Amino acid sequence: MPSSQNKQVDQPKIAKLLRLMKLLTGNVSRTIDQLASELGITPRTVYRYIDTIREAGFVVNKLYGNVFAMGKVARGLTDFNRLIYFTEEEAYMTARLIEGIDNNNVLKRDLQRKLASVYDSTSIANYIGNAVSAEIVEALASAIRHKRQVVLKQYESAHSNEAHDRLVEPIEFTSNMIDIWAYDVDKAEPRMFKVSRIHAVEETDTPWEFASRHNVPRPDVFRMTGTLDEKIALQLNTRAKSLLLEEFPLAEKDLKRENGKWILRTEIHSLEGAGRFVIGLAADVKILEGEALRKYILDYQKKYIQKL
Repeated sequence: MPSSQNKQVDQPKIAKLLRLMKLLTGNVSRTIDQLASELGITPRTVYRYIDTIREAGFVVNKLYGNVFAMGKVARGLTDFNRLIYFTEEEAYMTARLIEGIDNNNVLKRDLQRKLASVYDSTSIANYIGNAVSAEIVEALASAIRHKRQVVLKQYESAHSNEAHDRLVEPIEFTSNMIDIWAYDVDKAEPRMFKVSRIHAVEETDTPWEFASRHNVPRPDVFRMTGTLDEKIALQLNTRAKSLLLEEFPLAEKDLKRENGKWILRTEIHSLEGAGRFVIGLAADVKILEGEALRKYILDYQKKYIQKL
């Protein structure tokens, strides 16, 4: 029986071998040198790992130059792609289940850590159908892992309606992979950026310079951050409840059935997110608690809706 010391030595190698197989099945082609950099090993070791994968019965094809990719597996073996990838529905549901575990639960952190060792730090929540977005996510995940600055090329700001390059230090993705928290070097603060508004990611060799300032504010269930700590209670009909969970899955943990009614009791950090949800479903939602939210909606009605 192998000793515990041998297990400790072998586990990092196995994790890197599995990550190499995942990288070789991805949409982004990488050279041997790039693979070595991603895995923190030498190019010679990458070649050795490729030989090991081939000896196990898998096919690794040389595409061109020193670029390799996984091919179809040998007859009699399960298709590796079926083992490594989830369907969109499977990835969404599994990410929901893991996210539903309390943040203080050690099991949740262990699951995320173990999955990240195989799924290139993006976790199985990476259910992105767009190849460009997938490439952007992979580049951002690599920058997080290697603690490097990147340039978000032509990021489209929702406030200014203009596109500019942003020099940032990527910190972490939101649970649904729609947004990423990053330290904005020019603004000198952590900010949330939407992946869909990033045209490309330009990687740099500059390491993080402001790690001590990477204090990510935690968003409320409506994905909004701010200084407000307002407790609200909303009564929802079935339609509003369904739309809430479709658009804001994390609201599920604060949603309860009370006396035959769906009630959302939660704390919001900004009035904008909850306000827009209630305004859009005014006939289906009733505010039970939250005077600041009620006033926000009435003021919004006077300012905008009555002018229509």
